[in-house]
Parts: sequence; C-alpha cells; structure tokens
Amino acid sequence: MPACTSAAHKPSRLFNMTRQEKRALMLLKSLIFHYHGLDEDEKALLDESATQYDAQRELDWANAFIAEDFISAFERAREFLNNVIGILPKEKKLDHLIAVWQDNHKKGYMTEMEATAMINLAKDWDIQTELMERVREG
Repeated sequence: MPACTSAAHKPSRLFNMTRQEKRALMLLKSLIFHYHGLDEDEKALLDESATQYDAQRELDWANAFIAEDFISAFERAREFLNNVIGILPKEKKLDHLIAVWQDNHKKGYMTEMEATAMINLAKDWDIQTELMERVREG
C-alpha cells in the first residue's frame, strides 16, 4: 500500500494536542508497533514521535499500559482510543491514523495485522473510506 507521505498529508493538526490526545497517539503508535514484538527500528520511530510531539511521558504511559496485560492490550486500548480520539473531528481522527500509517512505512513494511488493526479503528471512528482514500492518494 502507498506510504501516504506527501506534504499535503502531513498531520500538522497533531502539534496542537491535549495531553490526553498525546497519550492516545502514543498508545496507538506503540500498540500497532507491538503487534509482532517491538523491534529496534520501531522503538526508534516511537522515540522520534515522542520527541516530535513532546510526549515522552505519554509514550512511557502507553508502553506501561500495553505491558500491564499484553493479551488484552488491544481491546483495552480500543476503549481508551474510542473515548479520546473517537470523539474528535473527522479530520483529526484521520490525522492520527495517517501518522501511524506513515510511521509504519518508515520502517519499510506493514504487516497485514497492523493494517487490519488500523482499518478496524477507522471503522470504529467512521473514517474507513477517508483512510483508504488518503492511503491511495499517498
């Protein structure tokens, strides 16, 4: 699938996030990267995002959230994400998912499970069509 990294798709709205939104973004990124075990490249991308968004504490919180019970992490995270990101305007929800999609392409690949997880969240947030359109435009 396309990387969706053109300048028109840079999620600039993500620089004006509340602390809860930062937690949600870091949780979303970390959760997707943990799907097959967090490797060094993925850890570096998470650290880069934490620096970019001034969200190291939020990343630490997200990683602790996942480590609490890895087996139930996705369902627990889905509830949290629906309560934080799910209530945002459509474009901002899309920005969150596109940011994760782009980071997955930075590592050079995206697994089917990672893509499916993001598509399922897009469906939860009623932005599945918009996500697919943005990815295709990539």
